[in-house]
Amino acid sequence: MIGRVICAAALALSSALSAQADPHPDAQRVLAIGGSVTEIIYALGQQDRLIARDTTSSYPSEAQELPDVGYMRALSSEGVLSVKPDLILSEEGAGPPETIAVLKEAGVPFETIPSGTDAEGLAAKIEAVAEALGVPEAAASPVKALRADLDHLAEATGDEGQPKRVMFILSLQGGRVMASGQGTEADAIIRLAGAENAVQGVEGYKPLTDEAITSAAPEIVLMMKRGPEDSGHAAATEALMAIPAMAATPAAESGAVIRMDGLYLLGFGPRTGQAALELHDAIYGGA
Repeated sequence: MIGRVICAAALALSSALSAQADPHPDAQRVLAIGGSVTEIIYALGQQDRLIARDTTSSYPSEAQELPDVGYMRALSSEGVLSVKPDLILSEEGAGPPETIAVLKEAGVPFETIPSGTDAEGLAAKIEAVAEALGVPEAAASPVKALRADLDHLAEATGDEGQPKRVMFILSLQGGRVMASGQGTEADAIIRLAGAENAVQGVEGYKPLTDEAITSAAPEIVLMMKRGPEDSGHAAATEALMAIPAMAATPAAESGAVIRMDGLYLLGFGPRTGQAALELHDAIYGGA
């Protein structure tokens, strides 16, 4: 497909287009805020410089042994400064803003890594972290691995015929379905996997009316896996499908519900090509 060729070409050009970050080669006490930033630091082989992470940084498992300074959107300046970082690398969206302002006023170097959900953006994200750590050459290997994963994904997608309609459900709130429209990480991963977001004409995550669910008519429901598979997931699925509007959808009729680890699915880090391929295979019945 033309779009996939363009995507691959953009990745090849990403080195020239990657975001600039001030290099900090001497920083030895690095705090990572955001699961994808932590993953990238490990992929670069720079994990020995990590001294703490935020709650979203759950992969690899060794990262969970590091001190946790809290959820990236609800940080406290006291908690962050207590680990005495000499460099903070953060995904976009960390907050609240007043905390970030205090951290910057405290004189700790704070580098914001740009988000990215396409091939160009993902490569640029890896390169920005490497640049900030003062090891730009270390980005070559993980970017090459990312390119290989996306090439494999491109080979697997594009021959499915009519794309299947997938609804990503973030949560149930008071019996209302909170689903993803356009402009979200969920929308991006669905499209990468060769499927179509069933929720059109909506931006961001929004609660859906019964009429919107009926109109969306998803063939697949996609949700995050929260911890190991257990009866809790079955109960949540049962509660979802008990909603009359959901019960009438093709996804409910066929029992087509996919659950994947949230960071793996929506983190948009080095494993994104693998996650999109796994999602593609789950949607279309691949190996």
